[in-house]
Formats: sequence, structure tokens, C-alpha cells
Amino acid sequence: MKKSTAVTLLVFFLLIPAALYLGLQLPGRSYYLTATLIILEILVPFFLAFEGRRPQARELVVVAVLCAIAIASRVALPLPHFKPTIAVIMLAGIAFGTETGFMVGAITALVSNFFVGQGAFTPWQMMAYGAAGLAAGFFAQKGWLPRKPWALALFGFFAVMLWVGPLLDVCSLFLTPIQINRQTVTAIFTSGLVVNVVQASGAAATMLLLGRPLLEKLERIQIKYGMLSGGAH
Repeated sequence: MKKSTAVTLLVFFLLIPAALYLGLQLPGRSYYLTATLIILEILVPFFLAFEGRRPQARELVVVAVLCAIAIASRVALPLPHFKPTIAVIMLAGIAFGTETGFMVGAITALVSNFFVGQGAFTPWQMMAYGAAGLAAGFFAQKGWLPRKPWALALFGFFAVMLWVGPLLDVCSLFLTPIQINRQTVTAIFTSGLVVNVVQASGAAATMLLLGRPLLEKLERIQIKYGMLSGGAH
């Protein structure tokens, strides 16, 4: 496992939960501080992925374009929850690795919320959206994710249902002023099931129709310019 991937997992499973816990303890609009901490934490593995060399401008431009596409797909499309956003984040992870997918996801959640509304949920969404890119990059890096359209679609659907969606439901659990017990946990996760199915369907449809051609284009850019290596090979 690459050093940057190991650091990404450390950031996701240890540092970001610590930042979220800190945000729960602080009053007022502490979510801005929490979001800033998460971005700073994500920058570490992202720049480690360059393996000691300075990132080239074109590499950062491609990452910025992927962020812009994901943000626009969330903000501009009028369909509630049925959006290609999470699929774009996953494709960034597959093409350029866990670190890039993680960063694209977190930045997408933060910036798009300036259009749809910021709140205490923003840092949690940053973690959940980042988790989409992290998981896709990790599975591709291990060779567990074939680039066939049906495989990409199935991965997109189940990654949202079993990973991204539950993380967003945990956000509701901690930010809703209720006593946490088996009944409330069941109610929160059950109420979020329909939203998760719609989000998962949007991700699956995007992966099925656009996943392979987009990955081929990103791979050409990667090979031509010797950019960040991911798992899309």
C-alpha cells in the first residue's frame, strides 16, 4: 500500500472523526472551523501522492475541473437526489487514486453547499462524499473493480447504499436532538432509505452510461501528461 493511501485511511478513520467530534462540542457556526480542518487534513495525503515531486499545474487543473463538474451536477440539475455527483467523485477516485477521489468529494460537498445551503451537516457531507471517492479509488487500486459498465453501475449503487448513504444517515443521528437508542437509530436509517435508493440509482445510471467513456478520457490525460496514477488501468 502506498504511503499516501495509508495516510488517507488514517485521515478518514481517525482525524476526520476527531474533527467532527470537536465540531459537536463547539457552539455557534463551528462547522466552518470543522470544514476547514477537514480540508487541511485531506491536503496531506493528496500532496503525498505526488511522491516527493512538486505537482504540475495541469494536474491541479484536472482535479479542479473534476470538482467543478461534480459541483455543477449537484447544484444545476433540478432532480432531487437523483444526480451524477457521487458518480463523478467515484470516477475521480478510480482514475487518479484514493487521495484525489477523497479530495474531490470533500471539496464538492463544501463548495456546492454555498449554493444549496451551509449548516452543521456540511462537514459530515464532506466526509461522506469524500468516502465515495476513497472507496472507489481503493477498490480500483486493488483490482477489485472491473471497468465494465455493469460492474461500475453495481459498484456505484451498492457503494451509496452500504457506505455513503449510511454515513449521511449518521449525520442526522448526531445532529438531531434525540436520545440515541435502537428505536431512534432504526427510525433515522429507515427514513433515509428512500433518499439513499434515489441517490444510489443516480450514481448507478451515471456509471452505466458515462463511466467507461469518462474513464477512458481521464486515462488518456493521465498517460499523456504522466499525471497522478490511480486504478483505472
